[in-house]
Amino acid sequence: MITAIALDLGSTSIKAGLLDQNGKLSNIVAQPAPTIRAEGGHYESDALSYAELADQVLANCLEQAGGGLPPLGLCSQRSSFLIWERSSGKPVTPLISWQDNRGVASCIALQGQEPLITGLTGLRLTPYFFASKLRVVLQENPHWRERLERGELLVGTLDTFLIWRWTDGRHHLTDASMAARTLLMDIGSQKWSPLLCDLFEIPLNILPAIKPSTGLKIRLNNDLTLQASLADQSAALLASVGEDQQAALVNLGTGGFVIRYLADGRSTQHGYLRTLVYQPSAMPAHIAIEGTLNSIAAALAPYPVGDCKIEDMAANNIFCLAEPSGLGAPYFRNDLGLQFSSPVEQLQPGEIACLLLEAIIFRVVRILQEFHHEAALKRVYLSGGLSELSSLQQGIAQCLAFDGLACDVYRLQQRDASLQGAAMLAAGISHDARHDAEKLGSASVNKALPEKYQRWKLWFDQMLKT
Repeated sequence: MITAIALDLGSTSIKAGLLDQNGKLSNIVAQPAPTIRAEGGHYESDALSYAELADQVLANCLEQAGGGLPPLGLCSQRSSFLIWERSSGKPVTPLISWQDNRGVASCIALQGQEPLITGLTGLRLTPYFFASKLRVVLQENPHWRERLERGELLVGTLDTFLIWRWTDGRHHLTDASMAARTLLMDIGSQKWSPLLCDLFEIPLNILPAIKPSTGLKIRLNNDLTLQASLADQSAALLASVGEDQQAALVNLGTGGFVIRYLADGRSTQHGYLRTLVYQPSAMPAHIAIEGTLNSIAAALAPYPVGDCKIEDMAANNIFCLAEPSGLGAPYFRNDLGLQFSSPVEQLQPGEIACLLLEAIIFRVVRILQEFHHEAALKRVYLSGGLSELSSLQQGIAQCLAFDGLACDVYRLQQRDASLQGAAMLAAGISHDARHDAEKLGSASVNKALPEKYQRWKLWFDQMLKT
């Protein structure tokens, strides 16, 4: 029996799948997303082509549902947006990707306001987010601002545009998890902030309505009912750790993030991001804290990391940072990126690879330890392409065990986690204990790497003081 259908609006692919009563995805249909054109820091694609492909993928998947009309769960890439005409539905801008860098000028102009912005949103002031880019777009096109304020044009993230199309213009909305990634929503109240809108020079009245992530009950023109809508990373977190407040997810791919729920959604730890995971209908929002690692895949790309044995370089005193675009949360240090404590010209590529992997392990473990000090962690789940490296698995497990953090460490096997999470939310299926996970064996008795981690912490703390 099919209990839900889900659609994942990714940057590189668009996927749909069916969920059965056992929480299993099947009949997955996928198409490559339209090519993103990158030039001069601008990352753009064709919004109508994207919408048409999404319609096609959803329709092809629905044909396999056996004639039923299951509830729809939608998850979307965060911060990609466009402006379109209300009367015709024709875009006046391309789909401007979350990767787009045109918001740099906004970040420079508002740098002095970053503590206020972070306090209200839980986020850092970066070009990644919707508000940074939209501010520049409206400054460069003041006539668009006038038309937006008159209601002739509409603006929104990708989910907003598709929902508007699917309801023949009846609904201009987004959910709280997507709104929380705009730099315009007060994460405490889950409402647009007039103060933030003023800072970014974005009229509040042009923004879509903020709705809960579940219980939407929006009838679409294809006869489906949109029941749930949320950000793709939120959906992946739900599919991976459910709502387990004693678990953390470590996702290691192009970049990395370490995320966990807190009981009251608050953290006393400076620098970590606050993430609104999703907003259940008529219930408090689920809030998590997040540490990040920047561009780790790019650091590893030139080296044979698959051949590494994590203990190979553990006995020496060469330390490393492995984030070429600067340290991520909680530090946000652009001046500290890819660097070594000693020259490495004499080392073989495999030895450099081991040092880089050590740096990733040590950063992850440091974040997990700080999370544990705030509230106990019992389980750690590893996901993402890099987590397939046994050296990373073993290194994280060894360092956690040596430092007294008695966590069970698992490697998640599931694919299409965002699609899975959106489908389960739409179906109202519990997210508890739905892991396709392999528990890693007991940490090795080899103490060389954990002992090097203690030395690395001293070196790293000194680096942070510079």
